Amino acid sequence: MMTNPAFADLDAVKNDRFVVLEYVEATPGPRNIEAVKTLAAAFRSEKQKASTDNEMTVPVRQRGRLRLTFGVGLVALFLSLSVAVSVGAVSVSFSTVWGVLANKLAPGLITPDWSAGREAIVWDIRFPRAILACLVGAGLATVGASLQAVTRNPLADPHLLGISAGGAFGAILALLHTGLFIGLLTVPLMAFLGALGATLIVLGVSQFAAATSADRLVLAGVAVSFIVMSGANMLIFLGDPRASHTVVFWMLGGLGLAQWSQLAYPLVVLVICGAYLWANAGNLNAMTIGDETASTLGIPVARFRLMVFVVGAMITGVMVAFSGIIGFVGLMIPHIVRLIVGGDYTRVLPVSALCGAIFLLWADIFARTVMAPDDMPIGIVTGLIGGVFFVWLLRRNPT
Repeated sequence: MMTNPAFADLDAVKNDRFVVLEYVEATPGPRNIEAVKTLAAAFRSEKQKASTDNEMTVPVRQRGRLRLTFGVGLVALFLSLSVAVSVGAVSVSFSTVWGVLANKLAPGLITPDWSAGREAIVWDIRFPRAILACLVGAGLATVGASLQAVTRNPLADPHLLGISAGGAFGAILALLHTGLFIGLLTVPLMAFLGALGATLIVLGVSQFAAATSADRLVLAGVAVSFIVMSGANMLIFLGDPRASHTVVFWMLGGLGLAQWSQLAYPLVVLVICGAYLWANAGNLNAMTIGDETASTLGIPVARFRLMVFVVGAMITGVMVAFSGIIGFVGLMIPHIVRLIVGGDYTRVLPVSALCGAIFLLWADIFARTVMAPDDMPIGIVTGLIGGVFFVWLLRRNPT
């Protein structure tokens, strides 16, 4: 190389700071790992070792930044939860809000100085609603972040890909036609099956139509969403007219039916499925680079992608079963989080869950207060915000 006129004037060649790789090591494949080791061994001098040791402080700074971000987020969540329970048609002071909570958790700890009516408003109505908002927001944001990784599609979202529509179809089928044949588990189970079915249909359509690019995958999801929602509307038309009004309102998204007895289902699903996704954050990082790289690292790409879709369908289906269709949370929140903590999914997933919970709390606060004493469907609020964000995202990523 030193005698080749094309390379002789390069500083790296003059200073003998280059390494030669075989062709098979420089092309995508298992030999890439050996190529990386060769490069690392060739260029690692004592000076570079010292530099590398100094750079070890970078992950420490990143962890410190993550702790600070998460700490600020927890404080914001606490304040948001306080506001969500406090405001409404009947205002309740913060001291009463947390006094009621303390008295319920530890009876006799605090002497009640509030009326039974205010206690019922705080404990039976607003706290379950606020906690459900946190669970749904966290779940949808986590699903959105995971789907964006395995599809390498910045527009991936359970709402745009038709997963939410499938969940709504299953829930409506249970509410209006099949009945609660296994009790309270019927609606979440049917919603999960509907979400999973819609997911598989989207994947099948994308393969059939060769819609593998980011924009065409979203178009496939939108098409399937329209088809599934047409089926859901048909179920409403054929169902009991007395229940149709409630179902239509529920399809627009709402948290007003939250009850303590039902919160265990979304909580358990979110904890188990969220733990699975977080445990596989390294695999999600690899999937964002490309299928070939992920496969080189030993990840069963097709199986892992399908598993993420199934887990996402489970979270989405259960959340839709208790809150109706709430769109764009999974699209917006992961993008905002990446601007704050970077692209590492060990940070993106937990912070997305936290920010999703805070966002949906404030969306619900707005929905409850803007037309008080009536409740605006929360799906209208998230749809307005999400539509504007979607346009901004298209502008930011024109390709």
